[in-house]
Amino acid sequence: MVIVLTDNATEEDVELICEKVKSLGYGVNVSKGIEKTIIGVIGAKDEQKLILAQQLESLHSVEKVIPILKPYKLASREWKKERTQINVNGVVIGGNDVVVMAGPCSVENEEMIMLTARAIKAANGKILRGGAFKPRTSPYSFQGLGEEGLKVLSQAGKETGLPVVTEVLDPRDVELVSQYTDILQIGTRNMTNYPLLTEVGRTKLPVLLKRGLSSTVEEFLLAAEYILSRGNHRVILCERGIRTFEQSTRFTLDLTAVPLIQELSHLPIIVDPSHGTGRWQLVPSMAKAAIAAGADGLIIEVHPEPDKALSDGAQSLNIPMFQTLMEELTKVAEAVGRSL
Repeated sequence: MVIVLTDNATEEDVELICEKVKSLGYGVNVSKGIEKTIIGVIGAKDEQKLILAQQLESLHSVEKVIPILKPYKLASREWKKERTQINVNGVVIGGNDVVVMAGPCSVENEEMIMLTARAIKAANGKILRGGAFKPRTSPYSFQGLGEEGLKVLSQAGKETGLPVVTEVLDPRDVELVSQYTDILQIGTRNMTNYPLLTEVGRTKLPVLLKRGLSSTVEEFLLAAEYILSRGNHRVILCERGIRTFEQSTRFTLDLTAVPLIQELSHLPIIVDPSHGTGRWQLVPSMAKAAIAAGADGLIIEVHPEPDKALSDGAQSLNIPMFQTLMEELTKVAEAVGRSL
């Protein structure tokens, strides 16, 4: 449930309510919005909610108590009406700007990542993506450069002024990866890796959470709830395609998830048209469609020589293609009242 405080509620009132709720064995989560301060009560059982609500509404500092019916509490619109905006080194995700994250699937070497990063910056990309640890279907495929890849990626970000996003695969690596990146990515295979979600939930870094390849929207939001419930409210959702019966594309890009999640949740959502299609020829169309659907951003795979890429070359744009796409995306964004 959500406790909405009155306009004249003090810090002492907030502390008093939190202590009362905690004494009853529930968790609390305080959110100070633009207009109101609200306190989320976590763990209240159905048979106890009515009594608890009556007790809380009797306090002079409480305006009203609202039950949250969704299983995902902190991620729901019931808990927070206004949309969450996440500032990453000056780049705001969830605002009016459509934020484009771009870069290679894997960090292969310093020369390649520096060349790509400079091109992304020149084309008005806002965040550099790249994989240092690569989860692959085959254990014999290229698995990434590990910490050396993190160092190279971090250096490219610093040189170009682009924030960096990279994937973390293991709870034991969260501290290491956090030293080199600005956003921690949770890949589709790890959306239900609850120990990993719990660990990144303890950090202060933004988390880019990708939808599981066979997950429902509700399961997706419940995965975000794991991170939010550990105190990290800087969660960015990413629709990257789901597995269906279709075999002509790598996955089926579910763009209906964008407006649906925006209806259900306050969290920003971006789209990955590269993984969502698996074919570079389809990436531009799906990127434009994602902006038209209301996505807060895109994450696009870009490689100087896709035919020589060590992973996901078939879905990667080369640099001239990316530059052309960015020009086209600017027009689409303007047509729907946003900017790139």
